[in-house]
Amino acid sequence: MSFSVFQFHPHLTAAIKTCGYTSPTPIQHQAIPPVLAGRDVLGLAQTGTGKTAAFVLPILQRCLEQRKQGVRALVVAPTRELAEQIHEYFVQMAAGTKIRSAVIYGGVSKSVQARKLREGVEIIVACPGRLLDHLQDKAVDLRHVETLVLDEADHMFDKGFLPDIRRIIKQVPQQRQTLVFSATMPREVRHLVEDILADAVTVQIDHQLPLDTVSHSIFEVDQTGKSALLQEILGQPEIRNALVFTRTKHKARSLAQALDKAGFKATALQGNMSQPKRQQALEGFKRGTFTIMVATDIAARGIDVSGLSHVINFDMPDTFEAYTHRTGRTGRATCVGDAFTFATGDDTQLVRQIQKTLGAAVSIKKAARPVRQPAAAVETVKKISPVAPAKGGDTRGKTRRGRARSFDFGL
Repeated sequence: MSFSVFQFHPHLTAAIKTCGYTSPTPIQHQAIPPVLAGRDVLGLAQTGTGKTAAFVLPILQRCLEQRKQGVRALVVAPTRELAEQIHEYFVQMAAGTKIRSAVIYGGVSKSVQARKLREGVEIIVACPGRLLDHLQDKAVDLRHVETLVLDEADHMFDKGFLPDIRRIIKQVPQQRQTLVFSATMPREVRHLVEDILADAVTVQIDHQLPLDTVSHSIFEVDQTGKSALLQEILGQPEIRNALVFTRTKHKARSLAQALDKAGFKATALQGNMSQPKRQQALEGFKRGTFTIMVATDIAARGIDVSGLSHVINFDMPDTFEAYTHRTGRTGRATCVGDAFTFATGDDTQLVRQIQKTLGAAVSIKKAARPVRQPAAAVETVKKISPVAPAKGGDTRGKTRRGRARSFDFGL
């Protein structure tokens, strides 16, 4: 199946071709038709499967079919990085058209954003807080919005964002199209999402299962042994780049500083950083100036680095869906990746759930004491034969679920 089946406007068809896209992903294949038809949609799929295009392309198609004044589409995202990523995609796909868009978030000049809004845009991509500031200043009018998109809805509906989202919804027309997309959807927030959807089409693409291009290893380690184990792993030549997850902003910052002092090219991404610092860290990680990024779950929303070789859960996530979302940062498209998770005695329940779901695809290693061996002591037990480099820069052997690799750390 090709994108031609959707009969997109020639400008969109040209942009799709320029980007090298040949056929839609499963989420695009199933979600684009109802979105084009004007239906509300709840889209659930793993990270890295193309959810953004599933709403960007239909929104642009509607704007091209009939030109109107005012803000016609509003996309709300939980982080600045994700908002930028979505906006960049709109700009890329709208190249050669007169469709105007703006991205709105805190940490940067409010007056520059207000000037852009006054000049007139059809599409706004925004984080909730700064958007509400502009609404209070009457710098933006959402009375003509035709499509409202909530991306990464699990975080949009947690107790931190929910009041802001409700205030924003009151500013858009009741008669509208609402699209909700997410990689995870905890049961306790799903009913909140369904409250704002009308006769919605649900598109669900194995969103609770990790990608089969990722191999999984769990290291049972004492809390005091985590830092030493992390440095041993990061010292291995096959760790081309790594995204390391922690539970708190403070730990992300302190761990990145410790890794930097140990000689690693590490940076942090967490909510207390200024926008210029966040952008500097993210761009440096994408370019390879930094090979290790330590981040919290929310800060990592919007990180899209092609060919990411490893995800390391320094702290176990709270839920299996969060585990799926984290590990889905690697092994995207035609690339493969590895997910390493550090588990303490407090993480037994989630470890069992991961084992139950992944079965033989997850390798369990035990560390009874803090790791003190030098990095040279780390050996790979199973060797993967090299294959031709995949698109995206991956040169390692392709490892699918069910063929997990095991590592021996001399423990």
